[in-house]
Amino acid sequence: MLHPNTFQGRTALVTGGSNGIGLSIAHRLSDLGANVAIIGRDPDRLAAAVSELSHSGSSAAGYSVDVRDAGGVSDTIAEIYRTLGPISLLVNNAAGNFRVDPLDLSTNGWRAVVDIVLNGTWNVTQAVGRSAIESGAPLSVVNIGTTAALTGSSSTIHSASAKSGVLTMTKSLAAAWARHGIRLNTLTPGLTEGTGGVEALFGTPEEMEKHIAGIPLGRMAAKDEIANACAYLLSDFAGYITGTNLIIDGGRQLAAD
Repeated sequence: MLHPNTFQGRTALVTGGSNGIGLSIAHRLSDLGANVAIIGRDPDRLAAAVSELSHSGSSAAGYSVDVRDAGGVSDTIAEIYRTLGPISLLVNNAAGNFRVDPLDLSTNGWRAVVDIVLNGTWNVTQAVGRSAIESGAPLSVVNIGTTAALTGSSSTIHSASAKSGVLTMTKSLAAAWARHGIRLNTLTPGLTEGTGGVEALFGTPEEMEKHIAGIPLGRMAAKDEIANACAYLLSDFAGYITGTNLIIDGGRQLAAD
């Protein structure tokens, strides 16, 4: 277990941080002492999340911005620096997804998901990375992946393709920015209970049972388990880890007999 003051005095930014895995990660970082900024597109949901986070005693702030808007992202990063201080912990969790047959996937549908997942991650990472390099501040980045980027997915080809790009981006920037003391890693959760993704992609109990049956550990991940792994990768305990992908899927990617 990480010490309660692991991130004391440091500022964290979590995109897609107003619900699901992102909010659980924001809670964990706040519990460990970080001042936390979250980005989302729903002002009401952001306000509720900030209210939750503020109970931990650390500072928390929410920013309604679309990660696809590079200019808006840059302005938001500058505002966070002014109000909470230099960002030293970044979690790119903002995503979009839906099930669709590849032949029925529209151009707009493809672009929307790729813009959020791949371009949005790039916009935020470049803006935060530039500020860190210019100021000499430390920075650790975790990008949230998907197992579909490793296996392929016929029904979520747009998301799988975009997340595959995020994997390569992470490795590329890990090599490019290591000389600045910046670490970047990917964290890839498997099926995680209580998330919108699970509800949207595996809606019926029969489908859920089928997928859980294929997990050697016999259950979905808890959001806290993903948040704990993320906190570890961000922390100094993982100070010699960069450019890697930590898969947390209960062994689902393993071949079964």
